Amino acid sequence: MILSDKKILKAIKEKEIVIKPFRKQCLGTNSYDVHLGKWLATYNDMVIDAKKHNEVTHFQIPKEGFVLYPGTLYLGVTEEYTETHNSVPFLEGKSSVGRLGIDIHATAGKGDVGFCNYWTLEISVTHKVRVYAGMPIGQLIYFAVEGDIKNYYNKKKNAKYNKKTDRPVESMMWKNQF
Repeated sequence: MILSDKKILKAIKEKEIVIKPFRKQCLGTNSYDVHLGKWLATYNDMVIDAKKHNEVTHFQIPKEGFVLYPGTLYLGVTEEYTETHNSVPFLEGKSSVGRLGIDIHATAGKGDVGFCNYWTLEISVTHKVRVYAGMPIGQLIYFAVEGDIKNYYNKKKNAKYNKKTDRPVESMMWKNQF
């Protein structure tokens, strides 16, 4: 079941969902619009190795915007910090963003109950497009969870993305055993 606007507001009031900054005008019928933060990152190496820690370079989006190019993976971040304590958050791109040829995530659209952080975006584009810090980039949709939760993400010892940061976070695949 997807939470309605009234259920999202109730969950915010009860601190089951946290969105900072919260802007009521960003609340949709059954979602909340999030915005592109000021930081982007790109990988330093041309070949990304799943078994090693791949370094990234962070940079700020200037006021005049930044042009994204096809063939490059950009890591972005939401302007909003979020916490979700009893529902499953899904991050989807806005249709207006998709119509510009921008994908905001390759595979990681679902968060976990207990995720408390900014969202890293896996941005790719079909053609050159200029983006701006603060532009609407996606929408959070919350799904109700059935049953009790034993393993909240923010309490997992092996959670790879618990460190609070307002910058995009590179892949931590290298921490897995394979």
